[in-house]
Amino acid sequence: MPLRTGTTRPIPLLLSIVLAAGALTGCALQELARDCGGTDDRVKELAALGILDSRPAGATVARGFEEVDAGCWADSGDVSVYANRTYAFPGTRAEVAAHYRAAAERDGWTPPARDASPDDLCFAKERKSLRIDFLTAEGLAEEGHGSRPDLTTGAGYSIGVDSFVNSGVEAGC
Repeated sequence: MPLRTGTTRPIPLLLSIVLAAGALTGCALQELARDCGGTDDRVKELAALGILDSRPAGATVARGFEEVDAGCWADSGDVSVYANRTYAFPGTRAEVAAHYRAAAERDGWTPPARDASPDDLCFAKERKSLRIDFLTAEGLAEEGHGSRPDLTTGAGYSIGVDSFVNSGVEAGC
């Protein structure tokens, strides 16, 4: 007959650990419960922004990126919605930068400083930020997209818009 040494109560122990961790890290249970529920309309709104379809002459939607990548993420109590498009462009980064400076300004986005690097393109508008990110072979490999000469020859890039949801955090550059 096995010797019984005591009983374990896993649920109360687990709750104690969660509450202690919350107290030690400063996280409130309310923050831990925040998620992306109810953000579908905001995600659709961002995905439909015309600026995502604007592109310099010669740019094409990258193979494998035909759809707008849109969604929501929640991290440390902050909830953000986003929408991204990826393009292959045979020209230069400077040509991409010139196109988006003009297109974003026409659309009411606040541009970065004129002396900002073409690699640092970020615009702001109505609690949203718009970024142009140039793609590299290393970055594509890290994200699981493998070798993509169509995106790393010339100026392959991604254009993305994001906005925080109900957190009081201003989107910006």
